[in-house]
Amino acid sequence: MTALYPQPRPQLRIHWRTPITMVVLLAILVGGAWWGWNSLINTSAGPTCVEQQLENNRLVPKQVSVNVYNGGAKAGTAAKVADLLRKRGFNVAKVANEPKGDKVDTVELRGNATNSPELQLVAGQLAQKAAPVADGRDSHTVDLVVGTKYTKLNAKGLASITVPAGSSVCLPVIYTPQPVPKGQNPN
Repeated sequence: MTALYPQPRPQLRIHWRTPITMVVLLAILVGGAWWGWNSLINTSAGPTCVEQQLENNRLVPKQVSVNVYNGGAKAGTAAKVADLLRKRGFNVAKVANEPKGDKVDTVELRGNATNSPELQLVAGQLAQKAAPVADGRDSHTVDLVVGTKYTKLNAKGLASITVPAGSSVCLPVIYTPQPVPKGQNPN
């Protein structure tokens, strides 16, 4: 007969690395979710337009922000139109091809409403009748899309447009670029 010897009991050892790692990862996940939610809810974006009373009840070009898009015209036409509008005092925000890729016959104006003063002021610069499109945008900027049959701007466009007395107009917030301090890379 062989003797039965009691087997040694394995040491009861707790491996602490795994639970500690899981707690740390869970804390990082919860912190990231909290930061993301706060960034989403508490946005730092400024207002797109500001309600203002106009001096002498007149809207002038320096108070209007325009995006000029090429909707099928010859290459460079949108840039030329944008330069002319800048010389007339308009704030040109963007110059590019039509964002949706739509082709336009002559000229199309897009803005908050078809009767908005900023849209009418830009329409007063055009030699051709523009098709106004109201898209209800909050920024009150105007999109000018030049098409294949676009010819030119008026030799002398409207200098201002009258708005009803006592009414306020939502003017776009126009950001001016700040100069880069000497010795710093802007990129």
